[in-house]
Parts: sequence; structure tokens; C-alpha cells
Amino acid sequence: MESSTEVFHDPRKRAYFNPEGADKPLISTIGDDVLDRARRYRLGRIREQLAVHDCAAILLYDPVNIRYALDSSNMMVWTMHDPCRYALIVADGPAIMFEFEGALHVNDGLPGIDEVRLATSWMYLTKGDAVDRSVESWAAEIREALGPGHRRIAADRIDPAGVDALAKLGVDVIDGGRLTERARAIKSADELELMRWTIRVCEAGMARVYEASEPGRTENEIWAELHFENARSGGQYLETRLLLSGPHTNPWYSECSDRRVQLGEIIAFDTDMVGPYSYLADLSRSWTCGHVPFTPKQRELYAAARDQIEHNTALLWPGMSFEEFNAKSWRIPEKYQPYKYTCAVHGSGMADEWPFIPLHPDFDPDYSRGGFEENMVINVESLIAEQGSESIKLETQVLITADGAVRLDTFPWEE
Repeated sequence: MESSTEVFHDPRKRAYFNPEGADKPLISTIGDDVLDRARRYRLGRIREQLAVHDCAAILLYDPVNIRYALDSSNMMVWTMHDPCRYALIVADGPAIMFEFEGALHVNDGLPGIDEVRLATSWMYLTKGDAVDRSVESWAAEIREALGPGHRRIAADRIDPAGVDALAKLGVDVIDGGRLTERARAIKSADELELMRWTIRVCEAGMARVYEASEPGRTENEIWAELHFENARSGGQYLETRLLLSGPHTNPWYSECSDRRVQLGEIIAFDTDMVGPYSYLADLSRSWTCGHVPFTPKQRELYAAARDQIEHNTALLWPGMSFEEFNAKSWRIPEKYQPYKYTCAVHGSGMADEWPFIPLHPDFDPDYSRGGFEENMVINVESLIAEQGSESIKLETQVLITADGAVRLDTFPWEE
């Protein structure tokens, strides 16, 4: 007698494995010319924002912004909490990468970098009680690189001691978040090619997750399949640990665990995968353990989630204001509202990006006077649950074109 996984196995999903075999990694065939054009475009976007905001330079500590501007990558997860490397992009001067000691060579051959210097660390972890002396030396070098005159710069992440040290040297610091988010919001054709490859790797990982969704497996064990595919195909990291099962899906935002999944329970996940070239594949799916048919309640919740995804995707046209989108967006039924997601849509590139539009009950009309633009990449979200039920989590990643939203992911929904 056939097992339930053989009876209800979905051949559409199997097709997402590496066509040469699920036991082999995916190897990118994207040419260096594509990557070089994307690099020039991204650095140009940053310099455009410096001109718009009348800034002499931007100081970058966020490793995602450093990767975007200069394509420099080194210990990205560690440097998110240990600020030991940074970049300074001068509006009318050089792009300088200040690199961690012993790692200057990782920037060899990157065309956007004009100069590589040894970084000056001034966090307590590395400098202890010598922090004050270190931050003064750091600020002096930044001031020297800016050139003469009173200067205003943007910075994406900087502790108060750094702001104070620069101020003493005549440097004003403004929040760089607006600059980097606006720069990253509009994708070039080359960026989209890189992003499509990350999505391809992610969907191969999702096929592995599907195959591993068997009774008796732990959530951690199933989730590891996506890590495995991303790592062996040259990806970076997963930003979250959101693969949940059965009653563990509601409320959402628990992290995956050693819970063993039972036949027929919902397995719901959100990839949040930063893959090859550091682009984000942010996709969500939900299916049953063992791939057995949905119960009536599971089917009801899944249908509502699909309705939300399809309705809101259809609204995404260039020129649609955020306020108008909110007014026309899918209205989440009252019984689902206590369990709703944090947003209806958000931008994506190398991470979750601007814009971030909450669901209609939480929309703030003062959020922005802006709207959706051509060549934005937008994620459309849905989380549907009610009291005592499991959760259904769905998400798709779309490109806004002159003809509306075009999905970048194609991994099948459940029938």
C-alpha cells in the first residue's frame, strides 16, 4: 500500500530541484558583466541621494548597505552587532572601505572602492576603557577624508559617542536611513537578474522543505533543508527561524523548535532568505504534514489567505499612492484581526525594505505621501488564523512593471 506522501506528492514542486539532481548545488551562470553593471548602478543610486539631501558623504555601518553600495561582504551577520568595518562614500570624492584587520584582501577587485584602509574600532568589546581615545582617532580620520570646510554627512548606524566626536570636529550627522532606503527601492534590470537567481535557489530549498515535511520530523530538521540549499549554492544567511507546525503556528512569530510534526498538521514557513549576491528571497507557503488533503477549517483559512494575496497583488500599479492602496486593500475579517500580520506589503531587495504598508486597521496616513513606482520589488503578505486554529502564512514577491505586478516566484500554491 502506498504511503500518504506518495499518494499526495505534488510533482510540480519536485521540478524545483536542481535539474541535474537534488544532490547537487545550483551554480550561477550569471556573467560578470551583469554584476558589474549592478554594482555601478547601486553606487550611483547612493550618490544621487547624497545630492538630493545635500550631504558631503554617507557613512555606512550596516553590512547590508555596505554590500549594496560597494558589493563588499565580510562576516555580515557578525558585523550586524559588532561594528568593526564601515564605508565612507564622499559625494565629490572617493569611496573608502575601512576593513577589519587581516581582511583587507576581501575587497580586492571591487570596482566601486577607490581606497581600502584599516578600520578603527571603538566598541567596548575591542577597546574597553580606551574607547574615548579610539573614537577620537576614528573621528579625526573621517574628518580628514571629507576635506576642508564645515560638513554635513549622513550615517545609517552610529552610536552617540561617534556623533559627538564628529560634531567636535565640525561635522553634522543626519539619519542616513531615508537615503539608503530610497536608493535601494528602485531596481535595475541587472539587479532583478541577480534577485531572480536567489529566488531560484530559495525555491530549490523550498522543494527540499516540501519533501522533508513528513510525520515525526522536527521543525528544526525540516527548516535545515532551506539552510542547506542556500549555503551550498553560495547564499548568505536566513534572517529568521519561522517554520512552525500545528498549534505552534498560532500565535505566529514563535521560532522553530524540536517539536515533532504530526500527520495532517499545517506546516507554515517564511523563508527570509538572503541568498547568492546577498539578495532576499522572502517567500511563505503553508501545507500539510504528509501532504494529506486539508481539513475543512484548513481549507477555509487557506482560501482567505489566497484571496488576500490575489486582491492586494492586483492593486500594485505604478502611480498607486500608499493611501489609495490602503483604501482599496483586502479587508481582513474581524475574526482574523487579532491574529493578523504586521503589514500588507513591503519592499524587498537585499533585505526587507521601504515601503512598509501596514494592514488597513493599522495604516497611518502620515506614513508617506509617496506611492508605488515602476521597478520596485514588493512582497505581498498574508497571515490568516482565528481563535484556536492553526495559522496559514502565504507570501509572494512581485516586480511592479508598467503593466502591473509580475510575480518573481513561481513555487506552486496548494490546490
